[in-house]
Amino acid sequence: MFTKKTALSSNLGSPQTGENISRQTLFWLLLTNLAVLSPLLDKTTPWTLGICAICLVWRIGIYVGKVAKPPRFLVTSLAIGAAITLALVSGEIGLLNALVNLLILGYALKYIEMRSLRDVRAVVIVGYFLIALSFIDHQSMLNTVHLLGVTVINTCVLVTLYQTKQSWQHTAWMSGKLLLQSAPLALLLFLVLPRFAPLWLVPNMKEAQTGLSDTLSVGDITKLTRSTELAFRASFQGDSPRNAHLYWRALVLEDYDGLTWRQEIGIKKLQQDAFLLLPYRPNPAKQFTLAESKLAQDPKTNSATPPQAAPNPQPSIYRYQVIAEPSHQPWLFGLDLAYSQDEGIVNLPDYRLYALRNVDQRISYRVESWPSVPMDLQLTNAQRDINLKLPSGSNPRTLALAKQFNTQYPAPKQRLWAMMRYFNSQPYFYTLTPPPLGPQQIDDFLFENKAGFCVHYASALIFMARATGLPARMVTGYQGGEYNPQAGYLSVYQYMAHAWAEIWLEGEGWVRFDPTAMVAPNRIELGFDAQFDPEQSYLQESPFSPLRLKSLPWLNELRQRFASIDYYWSLWVLGFNQERQNKVLSHLLGDVTKTKVAVLMGLCIGLIGLYIAYSVGLFRVKQGQDPISERYQGICKRLAKHGITRSPNQGPNHFAAQILTDYRHKAPKLCSLFSELTESYVALKYQDLPAQVYQQQLVQFKTKAKALHLLLMRPNKHLK
Repeated sequence: MFTKKTALSSNLGSPQTGENISRQTLFWLLLTNLAVLSPLLDKTTPWTLGICAICLVWRIGIYVGKVAKPPRFLVTSLAIGAAITLALVSGEIGLLNALVNLLILGYALKYIEMRSLRDVRAVVIVGYFLIALSFIDHQSMLNTVHLLGVTVINTCVLVTLYQTKQSWQHTAWMSGKLLLQSAPLALLLFLVLPRFAPLWLVPNMKEAQTGLSDTLSVGDITKLTRSTELAFRASFQGDSPRNAHLYWRALVLEDYDGLTWRQEIGIKKLQQDAFLLLPYRPNPAKQFTLAESKLAQDPKTNSATPPQAAPNPQPSIYRYQVIAEPSHQPWLFGLDLAYSQDEGIVNLPDYRLYALRNVDQRISYRVESWPSVPMDLQLTNAQRDINLKLPSGSNPRTLALAKQFNTQYPAPKQRLWAMMRYFNSQPYFYTLTPPPLGPQQIDDFLFENKAGFCVHYASALIFMARATGLPARMVTGYQGGEYNPQAGYLSVYQYMAHAWAEIWLEGEGWVRFDPTAMVAPNRIELGFDAQFDPEQSYLQESPFSPLRLKSLPWLNELRQRFASIDYYWSLWVLGFNQERQNKVLSHLLGDVTKTKVAVLMGLCIGLIGLYIAYSVGLFRVKQGQDPISERYQGICKRLAKHGITRSPNQGPNHFAAQILTDYRHKAPKLCSLFSELTESYVALKYQDLPAQVYQQQLVQFKTKAKALHLLLMRPNKHLK
């Protein structure tokens, strides 16, 4: 009984021959050109994009027969000129971006120069390289699905070179099937290959920095409140802190000139030499016993909350994992007092976390935070001086107000809380659009405008504290977080950027004071959305942001589910580092030794080698054939006895076309019968036919096979 059976290699057939490129191949090349370049638009210079557009239009003109192919000298001249230009501007756009633009230009110029199938293969291979480069900056789950789709389109070009004319659905299906066959091999390599440091982290890379800066002027953080970009995500072991305790420390700014806050020069020097001077401060666990005994005597919390309104005591330690988004800056985020033992992270003396490399791609790191441990119970003279320094002649009215507080409240803590209550007792207003300030910014804010954002209030408090002899500094970071109940993590967005004050008190060290909590308590206790209308803040310039779905419960739940998938992708795929790889290998091998790893690697390489050898046809596993294939192969063997041989990689249609070309005049009857036989054979094997049509084709196949069998029993001279 005859049955249908598919075979990938036979379906693809043999490659196109000659110098002509089929229109089907050119069509898929047009699609893949657009698809491959789309993820790299953010790295493409305007003039590179212009050349690509010209090449694309020129190729379309060639496709429709309106223009001729460009002469080789023109393409060569463009390539040389582009390479020289990129070499000259590489210092501005960065080495990696220059190399990406060079590859894009080569891809575009080769696209219009194509004359042979070898050129097509070269374009496809360069396309794969460009797709790989896209993964450097586009690693989210959604971007990965997009780039896999681009890979399918690029593979479609190769498929069209090895098949007869088929529908676009069939070409796309065949391309997807090829990629699915490669998935087990890719998974094996992902699990086994050593986890090397990325090669693309080059020092000259120029990227637009996002997020917080190491300088802060009035209005800088307000700009971030217009951004819906994700800053980082954090998942806690156990319960996460209340929103009021979520102060994510990023930068400490101590130098103030009356207009701008900056990092102290000594800290900047430490950052530059970070890789030489590890570690900077010990694990806070060593200080924990001392802090616990202190808290037992003084139950006041180390925060800006007044003693009479102290919340429930916080746990002694928080353990959590942070996945930071690319910011192209080195500072990381953690709750006070943060400490990380992960490789490549420095624990700076101002209690910040600092990456040895700029965060140019998503990174994952683990943190322990000790909220009960004091920060710097003793200050050096240099620390005290820099945090008491005020610009001369600056804000005289604020200085006078500070002196009043100093006279009325001699005790430092009482004085500070009097300053904090001052913001609550006066008609101050918390706004994202404060009025402009003059040269005496703090005076204008405190006594004239009385409207400002977190930087205004923190700057005023720090200025008054310094004026009364209390060391004070600015801390910037993020406050709050959106909880995702689907996966149990917090999402912190750029619009949650915040600034607060740290003031040094004898016996307590640096203590957080946030005057924003006095003016806009809902902003701290409940989050950003409780204080501001999203439509007038972070959603105003983001019409297509998924955060717009917050107001619709079922769509918001769907948004969070998609975000959870992306989070797990970041955690388990992008975060699959050497440590996790070692755990997987330990689970598979037990004690991981060099011998076991070598044996596993050898086994994997051997399996990969066998897979490749089988794929390219170096050997074949003998399999039983269905009756249709056996009948067809029998006809081919009969033809071989007459000197008409079929190549091992030659598809049925191509073999029939060869016979028609060679024997059209010598043996027309043979050509006619074999063409009809091949048509029925291909239909039976590779088309999804209705039962009635299938039976008709089967009868026709048997009839033609019998006629051919009788014809081939004759000598060559009777084949006509």
